[in-house]
Amino acid sequence: MPETTPFRNELLDSHCIIDVRTPLEFAEDHLPGAVNVPILSDQERVEIGTIHKHEGPQRARQRGLELTCARFGAMVSEIAGHADGRPILVYCWRGGLRSCSMAVLLDMSGYEVLQLKGGYKAFRAHVAGYFEDFKPPQPLIVIHGMTGSGKTTFINGLDRSRWGVIDLEGLACHRGSAFGALGLKQDITQKRFETILWDSFRTMPPGLPIVLEGESQRIGRITLPGRLYEVMGQSCKVWCQVLLETRVARLAEEYARPEYRHEMGQALERIRRKLDGPVYESLRSGLTEWDVPKVARELIEHYYDRLYYKHRRWIPDVELDLEDFAAGERQLYQFWQERATVR
Repeated sequence: MPETTPFRNELLDSHCIIDVRTPLEFAEDHLPGAVNVPILSDQERVEIGTIHKHEGPQRARQRGLELTCARFGAMVSEIAGHADGRPILVYCWRGGLRSCSMAVLLDMSGYEVLQLKGGYKAFRAHVAGYFEDFKPPQPLIVIHGMTGSGKTTFINGLDRSRWGVIDLEGLACHRGSAFGALGLKQDITQKRFETILWDSFRTMPPGLPIVLEGESQRIGRITLPGRLYEVMGQSCKVWCQVLLETRVARLAEEYARPEYRHEMGQALERIRRKLDGPVYESLRSGLTEWDVPKVARELIEHYYDRLYYKHRRWIPDVELDLEDFAAGERQLYQFWQERATVR
């Protein structure tokens, strides 16, 4: 029988990771870098489960063999092609028959293979535990500022030789505001978000501070896991100062796309109850006329600035002038170097 192994981070870098679960299971979440080579289709898994429930495990296994035996050879060849000489790690939902069967076939075919003990379920527990007792691998620098400040653009433009960067909104496929879904489809699952975020922390360059954007605990329908939000609140906090005109221009540039027009109207309706009647009518008129700078200004003045950071109960460690992103990075780097020297 092939060897089994508990999950270890280094397996992701040393092995070809093969997920033999169904496509739907794989889409919900999977190990970083994994390739899906399903033993059963989504429909076949339902069928096997029904047989197992009504006729027992023996008949379910027999039916499983009937469905899969003819394609085992092709699957082994496909996996070997993905591995390209690397050792193979195979997993299924909880380290049961599916991954065991594939590991046996690969072992019998002469390939170096391990079966993941506990399967995806064990990996999922590892990720959840990481965030429940979250301790960042390097210090966090959390960037805050009013809507339209350009925080996300600033963060993603930072010099990667000086900073580790995690774009939480990019990972969550949502900008984190009432109009944050424009042009985006937040079809990522909570589990998938947590896995990608966990892997982002895992692969951060050593020795560099990690810069990320200050968020609420929810980004669209995705929730920051475990203690991450709490730890961000305890970390170095940066406040970005930007002129109102600059914020209007940056929002208008981001959202003035004809394909966003319908979605902007829908987003406006969702926040209607939070707006005074005349403000709502003015915003609706601005959208009808497609005067995006006007809409951006009124949203800033009558919605965003009243809603976000209305009660900021903390003092920033440093304030950045983010009118110019390059100058802002120089200011941030100088602050961080001085902070490191004092410590």
